[in-house]
Amino acid sequence: MSTLDLPDPLTSRVLSQADAEAVYELAAAQEQADIGRVEVELADILSDWSRPSWDVATHTLGVFDGDRMVAYGEITGADRGDAAVHPDYRRRGIGTAVAGWMRQTALDLGGEGYGSPVPQGSAGDRLLDRLGYRVRWTSWVLDLPEGTEVAPRALPPGYAVRGATPDDYHAIHDVIEDAFLEWSVRERESYEDYHASVIGRPGFEPWNLRVVTDPSGEVVGAAVVLMFAGPPPEAFIERLAVRRDQRRQGLAQALLADAFAEGRSRGATRQCLSTDSRTGALSLYEKVGMVVGDVWLNRATGV
Repeated sequence: MSTLDLPDPLTSRVLSQADAEAVYELAAAQEQADIGRVEVELADILSDWSRPSWDVATHTLGVFDGDRMVAYGEITGADRGDAAVHPDYRRRGIGTAVAGWMRQTALDLGGEGYGSPVPQGSAGDRLLDRLGYRVRWTSWVLDLPEGTEVAPRALPPGYAVRGATPDDYHAIHDVIEDAFLEWSVRERESYEDYHASVIGRPGFEPWNLRVVTDPSGEVVGAAVVLMFAGPPPEAFIERLAVRRDQRRQGLAQALLADAFAEGRSRGATRQCLSTDSRTGALSLYEKVGMVVGDVWLNRATGV
């Protein structure tokens, strides 16, 4: 690990699994400052860090003031990284130092660079802009206004929407990966990584996976629904995909309606998802009544 140029008395070191809660608290403080609420959960960190392809010893860096973590960076995949600087420690050059470490680490791991999601107009967005990071794509968080529902969509004869069973897990992974790789330039996610980050996520319940099946019973669409405690309690659709040859039959809308209904039945009062400019799906979600809230930019260097 290269030595970071940090102001005294700050120090840096690689992280360990024992640092996951401190990373969560740091990311939460940054979100509170940047978007006015906390979206991240400790389960997000723990599930990401449990992926077999990921190594905490080579993919992370923490910056400390004594025993207190005040910034961190990690390369979470072949071309993605996440970072946070505590709001109390901004404007000290820490973010610039961490960004430099992330860029070099991505190169050392065999990539050409990396990108990071940052709220549009935030301190992180302005920093990466100054450092020359371009905007790769724009992401939107869409909310379903409280008191409204996605209208149910009649399915073609023989099709059904239901909760998944363990026998569906491999098919869900295939449907989602095939769809996402139509527009995402990356290596295919292994089933083992998918299992660790979704099914192995702390708090996972079988109902979190929703599927639509064709008349033969084959899975042709899937959604991953996460529940966040809030406040307010939230149902978030993390992934939703329909197989290419099964589109334009209303299957995605049927999955949306089902996923959000399942969340509401478990106390969710906020219902949302995110999409980005690579997918072309924004208009679909707006047509069913969802409205854009937060806007995030994926800023990247070298890719």
